[in-house]
Amino acid sequence: MSGCSACVVFDDSLTQYDFGPSHPMNPVRVDLTMRLADRLGVVGSRLPLEPAPHASDEDLLTVHTPQMIEAVRRASLDPDDADLAFGLGNDDNPTFAGMHEASRHVVGASIEAARLVWEGGYDHAANVAGGLHHAMPDRASGFCVYNDIAVAIRWLQRQGAKRIAYVDLDVHHGDGVEKVFWDDPSVLTVSLHETGQMLFPGTGFAHDVGGRGAEGSAVNVALPPGTADAGWLRAFHAVVPPLLREFAPDVLVTQHGCDSHRADPLAHLMLSIDGQRAAYATLHDLAHEVSGGKWVAVGGGGYAVVEVVPRAWTHLLGVVGDRPVDPATETPQDWRDHIASLGGGAAPAAMTDGRDAAYVDWSQGFDPDTWLDRSVQATRTAAFPLNGLDPLG
Repeated sequence: MSGCSACVVFDDSLTQYDFGPSHPMNPVRVDLTMRLADRLGVVGSRLPLEPAPHASDEDLLTVHTPQMIEAVRRASLDPDDADLAFGLGNDDNPTFAGMHEASRHVVGASIEAARLVWEGGYDHAANVAGGLHHAMPDRASGFCVYNDIAVAIRWLQRQGAKRIAYVDLDVHHGDGVEKVFWDDPSVLTVSLHETGQMLFPGTGFAHDVGGRGAEGSAVNVALPPGTADAGWLRAFHAVVPPLLREFAPDVLVTQHGCDSHRADPLAHLMLSIDGQRAAYATLHDLAHEVSGGKWVAVGGGGYAVVEVVPRAWTHLLGVVGDRPVDPATETPQDWRDHIASLGGGAAPAAMTDGRDAAYVDWSQGFDPDTWLDRSVQATRTAAFPLNGLDPLG
């Protein structure tokens, strides 16, 4: 598909969402992404920068409880006033001055990305600082204070979107977004993640298919540890395209946590940059096929902040802007020098891991003796009939 219009919602102050220097979610990953995207010409005339507003209290209250928001405000003014009942002040979510403002800024950026796609004249919009998919209505969770994705989807619903599909590629289950829309058949949530048997948050299994009256609206693919490009892409293509084609959403929202990479320190999948890039390209094509091109893409997890995140999300922005980056492209020397000046060690020299993102399509048959294929078939068996699809087709 060519000729689509796109933008990225960003300003430098989005990096103020910062739990401190020892926390895995270091905002330098966002800064390094935007620097790399700029140096490679990804951001520019084809992918302009749009300003990122702050979400209002009215926006936040479409998902979060007043009590939770007030607890974040108190901790924001006095980080020692942290209420563990709201998930604040623990190792995952340490409090910091300005937490409320920084968190609602991330939410505002995702709402703006949704607005620009829904009514602002763009086909696609991205917010790489977003993707805080673990935040619950009544508590922070898993490095996520406010759930920017759920609030943006609520905004789309308030503007008249009747059917919204959400696809979560993070290595961790997208539990917060799923929770918010568990009983809502107008929102399809699909999450591919390392099995909760091995990884936080310990949820997201094939039998988790949505609440009463919304059965089939939640779809979960729980992948075995060690899954690499070929297996992950096999699972993705066996589940995501048929569901999106059948659901036919008005808009597609996707979360692109890149912590599925083999270098990520917090999980156990084995993807490469090349495998992740292949998924981005497929989602771009699917957006044009199923939702008239309306696509909102956000970031998410990713804790190899030098080796993986900047390259993965620069590829994402290249795909969003309909100008994919050639994997053979070298990373700019001045970008590498900047990383060295930060004490970040040796930066990757190329935009590829040198892997072939090939896979065997599910239509060729499946092997019940493998954990991967059993997991995929369990998802298809549980969710496909509820969506009018043949699990064996």
